[in-house]
Amino acid sequence: MDSIEKQIAAEQNPPQESAGIPTDWRRSDRPVESCHNSDGEGIRSVGDGSWSLLVDQELRTREFMRILLVEDDLDLAEFIRKGLKEERYAVDFADDGEEGLHLALTNPYDLLILDIMLPKLDGLTLCRRVRAKGNLTPVLLLTAQNTVEAKISGFDTGADQFLPKPFAFAELLARIRALLRRGSPQPLVHLKAADLRLDQASRRVWRAGQEISLTNKEYALLEFLLRNKNRVLTRTAIIEHVWDISYDPMTNIVDAHIKALRAKIDRDFSPQLITTVRGAGYMLEEPEPVT
Repeated sequence: MDSIEKQIAAEQNPPQESAGIPTDWRRSDRPVESCHNSDGEGIRSVGDGSWSLLVDQELRTREFMRILLVEDDLDLAEFIRKGLKEERYAVDFADDGEEGLHLALTNPYDLLILDIMLPKLDGLTLCRRVRAKGNLTPVLLLTAQNTVEAKISGFDTGADQFLPKPFAFAELLARIRALLRRGSPQPLVHLKAADLRLDQASRRVWRAGQEISLTNKEYALLEFLLRNKNRVLTRTAIIEHVWDISYDPMTNIVDAHIKALRAKIDRDFSPQLITTVRGAGYMLEEPEPVT
């Protein structure tokens, strides 16, 4: 029995227990074959040119990701905005906290990037006021104050991540991707696909009215698939959401848990819901209703 099988077995049987900025900067830039069996027969391939289609789709989707950047250092703001536009994000900009608050509360954003030291209204107060209005958009704070106290203050206001200056743009992009994958906190609801139902409040799962017992990891995996049903999820995205980012993306832990989950929610039911997209990842695919 290899290490992955041992881990699954353990889960199944747990022990008891500045200048030069254009005047229009405040304007918005805004203007994925599958198979249903665990043995891989009939798996869709994204090779032979299809992979480029998936990449194009990801880039088109990214164009609809809208970010608000609030930063009074105009040179830095120009650098960040230019880099994000090259990565196909839409970026709105404000150079003071009051305008940033107004934009954050009147427009739908996927992410807020806030400097802490801002004129008129500082970034911590801006974040606090956004949260007080019930706005759960992910917030990334930028600051030159790289101290424990500053980080604690930022997190206490409701921020999700903290990035000290100076920083590498690659790290900024990585943090943005992580926050956008996570998305805004969502209320507890019943997640459904066909006759599969997941109750987040009780953490219980049913298929065709039959309750199904899942391990903690199987539950987290299924929840992530349901939240993103009909979307292809890469193994890396699944690992970063369900496991810790320190997991090696080359491990077969995702495939092993997908197999175990299929055995519980798909093997004895129809239609089968978890599909494999070769070269890309997995998808929980809800069939079209019969008319």
